[in-house]
Amino acid sequence: MLQKANAIVEMMCRFLGRFDFMTPFTTLTSIPAPLPLINIDTDMIIPKQFLRTIERTGLGKGLFYEMRFFNDGAKNPDFVLNRAPYDHSKILVTGENFGCGSSREHAPWALLDFGIRAIIAPSYSDIFFNNCFKNGILPICLPQDQVDEIMRFANDQREVAIDLDQQKITAGNLVASFEIDPFRKHCLLNGLDEIGLTLQKESIIAQYEEGRAQQLPWLS
Repeated sequence: MLQKANAIVEMMCRFLGRFDFMTPFTTLTSIPAPLPLINIDTDMIIPKQFLRTIERTGLGKGLFYEMRFFNDGAKNPDFVLNRAPYDHSKILVTGENFGCGSSREHAPWALLDFGIRAIIAPSYSDIFFNNCFKNGILPICLPQDQVDEIMRFANDQREVAIDLDQQKITAGNLVASFEIDPFRKHCLLNGLDEIGLTLQKESIIAQYEEGRAQQLPWLS
């Protein structure tokens, strides 16, 4: 029965295009990439032509595609993520209402595949905000004046540190606290998505399957 439970989990993983599990998020230090735009929607984050896959990997190439590339496919040298050191940034600092538009989960997949593990903004679309946590990305809400201060750090190519356990961001003399739901914090700190949470109950699932097989053998 345990093999059957594992097979079900493997099938779920295959359907979701993954066999890995979320990397725990504890602390993160990076030069943030500044993207001072408001109302960036999910179609801007990952255009519709990249939505034909259910694979979570490989979508980084389509991240902000229409801003990162010209019509002929050449990189736009003026776009922030095409310039060093921002092409290796793990933090994105941006404007209000980030992730608005459609509910496509490909948006956080693309950000994560590019290497973004945290976003700092004044506000987010609710669905995008929730999808970030499901995929190991920490979306942080801060007041506009603190976002502006971190944006200045980003423009100066200075590092910013995020401590999830302490719920603090450090940028020079600025130490900003942020709120996060305790359950979501627990999941990020321990690298748990829905599959990971389910696997914590693997022994209970196996016991149930064994009991059901004995009581209802014709269903096995």
